[in-house]
Amino acid sequence: MSDKSHFFAHLSRMKLINRWPLMHNIRTENVQEHSLQVAMVAHALALIKNRFFGGTLNPERIATIAMFHDVSEVLTGDLPTPVKYFNPAIKDEYKKIERIAEQQLVDMAPEAFRDDYAALIDSQLHSEEEAFIVKAADVLCAYLKTLEELAAGNQEFKLAKKRLDTILKAYHSDEVDYFITRYVPSFSLSLDEITQDEPN
Repeated sequence: MSDKSHFFAHLSRMKLINRWPLMHNIRTENVQEHSLQVAMVAHALALIKNRFFGGTLNPERIATIAMFHDVSEVLTGDLPTPVKYFNPAIKDEYKKIERIAEQQLVDMAPEAFRDDYAALIDSQLHSEEEAFIVKAADVLCAYLKTLEELAAGNQEFKLAKKRLDTILKAYHSDEVDYFITRYVPSFSLSLDEITQDEPN
């Protein structure tokens, strides 16, 4: 049976798309590595919600959704946030473009697995809780990037940190607050500091 597809070749190009394109970066971050970090953080948020705050989420499904949350950018590129959210009209139009790109990628997937990939890529097939956890993880990872850049002396990310901090607080999310309180401070430390004895 022939089921040739360019789907995976398209996905491999995530590593060629750099994030934060309008800002000076001490270290360039690409969409592929960002997506892995978002998957890890989203998985942790789901575990935290389930363990401490009465959640019933599937952490593995959420982590996989997070891995695919930016795949449409292999077709659209990464539009900088100041442009994407410049006004409601641009935001709405870009959302439409994202939806079209998502559907194009789903259509490219091997036919035998198309429904499986649609469940991960098509944002309309995600529950409200799943979508929130992945979005919160996405914002958290952007916030962590600002901390790392600032720790390296790059003041370019100062206002971005402030904006993302406001967004995270506005979530009023127990699992997000738990992650921020217990795990985020480590991201501002040096390698020597995080390899010392584990904090209590």
